Amino acid sequence: MFESPSILYAAAGVAVFAAAVLPRLLSRAPLSMPMVFLATGALAFGLLGNLPDPDPVAYPDFTLRLTEVCVIISLMGAGLALDRPMGWRRWATTWRMLGVAMPLCILGLTLLGLGLLGLGLAAALLVASALAPTDPVLASEVQVGEPADEEDKIGQEDEIRFGLTSEAGLNDGLAFPFVYLAIAISLVGAASGAWFPEWFAVDVLWRIGIGVLTGLGTGKLLAAVFFSSRPEAIRLAEHSEGFVALAATFLAYGATEMIEGYGFIAVFICAVTIRAAEHTHGYHRVLHSYVEQLERLMTVIILVLLGGAIARGLLSGVGWPEVVVALAFLLVVRPLAGWIGLMGGKTGMRERIAIAFFGIRGIGSLYYLAYALDTGDFGDQTDDLWALVGLIVVMSIVLHGATTAPVMNRLDRLRQREALRRFGDEGQAPNTAI
Repeated sequence: MFESPSILYAAAGVAVFAAAVLPRLLSRAPLSMPMVFLATGALAFGLLGNLPDPDPVAYPDFTLRLTEVCVIISLMGAGLALDRPMGWRRWATTWRMLGVAMPLCILGLTLLGLGLLGLGLAAALLVASALAPTDPVLASEVQVGEPADEEDKIGQEDEIRFGLTSEAGLNDGLAFPFVYLAIAISLVGAASGAWFPEWFAVDVLWRIGIGVLTGLGTGKLLAAVFFSSRPEAIRLAEHSEGFVALAATFLAYGATEMIEGYGFIAVFICAVTIRAAEHTHGYHRVLHSYVEQLERLMTVIILVLLGGAIARGLLSGVGWPEVVVALAFLLVVRPLAGWIGLMGGKTGMRERIAIAFFGIRGIGSLYYLAYALDTGDFGDQTDDLWALVGLIVVMSIVLHGATTAPVMNRLDRLRQREALRRFGDEGQAPNTAI
């Protein structure tokens, strides 16, 4: 009989190898890497009873820290990948998704939780806030690729991948005020209104402002060290040291959290700021490659554990009302909110539909839920909230995983045809609206 540690080591080896190979094998299949590892975890923990219990309810601290690290690493990768310089017009799609689509998603899912599931206001708002952001981890398959290192390619990401990447990079941090609002209501109630001044001053203004400023400052400091430091020994861009991307991630996050800012925002802003320095330098690819590999490994671990938790009964309390709410959110609320948010913009119809539809839920939602349940007072609803959030994350993995490759490949072909029709063989316009 095989011992549990031996099985875990062997499984870990297979999982890491698969994480390296599967993205290429599945690039054109209606199947995604998250789907494979979620199913693998469910199968392994369902058949092997001697494996440790992966229940997030039983191990809240481990769940919180594991998902936290995965999200911040993913945010660094997203920021480093973006070629397009930040600006109000250049990032118009992003601001529309953040300022219109995300609040509409929170409102829509809160109403569904109150009306169809009978949740209290605090619990309904928590679920909505946790699930509103597009996930920077699992959405990687519809995000931009490696940083460009040629001047003529800078800022030329297609609008779908750019919009989803930049949205996922910022909305995790910007959803945090709503999570804090749910926590405040769970502690003091909504009727008193005593929570509002502190919530608005601290959780909205202070934490967002500190996140932006600290991320910007950290990014400028690290960019100067990487590219402009006089001592060549610490001018890391000349030595292709990719693992310092992890140092940048933890430094920006830790420094911001110490002064009560939103570390998620700081990490992404830090990454974008580093990316803006020496735009065509190949070191950006080195940093991004290291982060991407580490992110993929963390994602495999979490998805296998999530699949195991499902096999061990995480969704046992799910009924038809929860399924209806999940489908309504994924197929109606998010697509409709995204469509409304992008109305009047420069995105083409197909781009608008794709950006609105591919609002993938994932690891960030699990983090927010774990954080709020550890901080707030949601009574005996812990199991129910985990079941609902877990259900929507799993359904998103399956729904979006099955459609990502076919849809994105089809849109890429249409974009290439349109570019050839407009510009001939001399050049292409990857960000042409379709």
